[in-house]
Amino acid sequence: MSRRGRALVVLGCIALSWTAPAFAGASSGTVSGELKKWHAVTITFDGPATAESAEPNPFTDYRLEVTFTNGDKSVAVPGYYAADGNAAETSASQGGKWRVHFTPDREGAWSYAASFRTGPGVAVSDDPNAGAPCGFDRAGGAFRVGPTDMKPPDFRAKGMLRYVGGHYLRFAETGEYFLKGGADSPENFLAYFEFDGTKPSHKYPPHAGDWRQGDPTWGGGKGKNIIGALNYLAGTGMNSVYFITMTVEGDGKDVWPWTGPSEYTRFDCSKLDQWEVVFSHMDRLGLMLHLVHQEQENDQLLDGGDLGMNRKLYYRELIARFAHHLAVVWNLGEENTNTTQQRKDFFKYIHDLDPYHHPIVVHTFGGGQEKVYRPLLGYSYMDGVSLQAGPARAVEQTLQWRKESDAAGRKWFICYDEQGRGAGPRPDDQDPNHDVARKECLWPLLLAGAAGVEWFFNNDHAYDDLACEEWRSRQNMWDQTRYALEFFQRYLPFHEMVPADGLTPDAGDCVLAKEGQVYAIYLPRGGSPWLDLPAGAGEFSVKWYDPRRGGALQDGTVTSVRGAGRADLGAPPREPERDWVVLVKAAGPNKK
Repeated sequence: MSRRGRALVVLGCIALSWTAPAFAGASSGTVSGELKKWHAVTITFDGPATAESAEPNPFTDYRLEVTFTNGDKSVAVPGYYAADGNAAETSASQGGKWRVHFTPDREGAWSYAASFRTGPGVAVSDDPNAGAPCGFDRAGGAFRVGPTDMKPPDFRAKGMLRYVGGHYLRFAETGEYFLKGGADSPENFLAYFEFDGTKPSHKYPPHAGDWRQGDPTWGGGKGKNIIGALNYLAGTGMNSVYFITMTVEGDGKDVWPWTGPSEYTRFDCSKLDQWEVVFSHMDRLGLMLHLVHQEQENDQLLDGGDLGMNRKLYYRELIARFAHHLAVVWNLGEENTNTTQQRKDFFKYIHDLDPYHHPIVVHTFGGGQEKVYRPLLGYSYMDGVSLQAGPARAVEQTLQWRKESDAAGRKWFICYDEQGRGAGPRPDDQDPNHDVARKECLWPLLLAGAAGVEWFFNNDHAYDDLACEEWRSRQNMWDQTRYALEFFQRYLPFHEMVPADGLTPDAGDCVLAKEGQVYAIYLPRGGSPWLDLPAGAGEFSVKWYDPRRGGALQDGTVTSVRGAGRADLGAPPREPERDWVVLVKAAGPNKK
């Protein structure tokens, strides 16, 4: 049934104290999807026919969990109510389909077994025996998984992006370390006019022409503009998008996963299925999902800021529906003001429920980091930080939290996700060179050991954070970001390198080093630097890289130096007053 005819359908199971008609017949589930390693496998069960607005509430009073087993590996994955099983297309609000998504990390034979229980509040209960068995409980089956046939940038060729105990995330299949570059704006990216039940803040009409034949749509051809926008961004070489999944009472007041902005226990099945279409396309494009759960204005909205039923349910639905994606970072909230204990509760709950243990971070005000981050140093379930600050402070804070998280025994990956006023990139027609963003944010942060940058558009011009309708407005900034990512990925073992600014004479220079082997030096003011090299280190090549234009490495006036003390690196190929990057690399077997 469509949203124009939302009937209350209640065909449930016998559960605890209430009486409802028993569901007749158990389903072993229909397996769909490409049965390949790192590809999503979906199992859909025929279960109780109900509705988003029904009683018992299908979101709180039923709990689906499916356990997948391969040899000695067992993974418990939460499932969800899926209306008619095709809600992205039909906009259905009712039906009898229940669904789970699973991403296998092994080839071979997998079996699965469902636990399906019902009872008041059973969805958020920690007790595996809460409620009563229902419908297709204990249903199961098997399938066989083969190798992936995808190629990069598709994440299915790289595997799950994981926190591995260091300052950078790593892909499980290829072992490649990830350096982020992408869009922080618009933060209300999901306020798209063709999603069901959504305040239409965005239409992205300039990206209609970026949609390609064969790309996904929903509802008879909807979604081309937002899919086209993602095609464009990925085509610039970016690899991540930041977006808030709940902006009720926030800046945009236009994004929520529920059937209404205050219906905290009733989820909009068709809207979330439509989000899934978009997120799956992001996997194919190689765009990481940076899911920000709330913002400062609404971080007390659910359960007064505590980890109560509404918040648990919110996290559970996000995890059940979207945790199968390969590159996900959960962010507790933008400019977060929850208490330390509340944050710890959120971190642990998400970690324990997420079968893939995606990285979890938190974002806060530039001046609030001591209060927010310091009590969380060494906390087992926090993996990184999402920085907001002016450029100078962001570099200082990156260096600080790298050092202090090292000392605390749990290294954080640190990303610069919101630049201070004046540093976030303006449209190209206002600032075509983006000197401030490049010289004060991008290169200094990466050479300070940050794990990436997402660009925030500020709120004082057209195409700003909430109003941006076209990512092409910052084409030059995406290009310059790509040049930085290409340099790091091609030439540096950056995950083995540490900030070492003291190795050059100018305090404004930025240095990342694997001492005795490779050095990257950013010269924001240009010039002819020297580098302090260790004694007995042998010969090093000297190459120059243009951060404004990218391209190949170039020769300057000096092409090689030897170790032991201050080595004169010479001058760049041209424009010595402009910013440059110098790559100093050991000759022979120590080369990357």
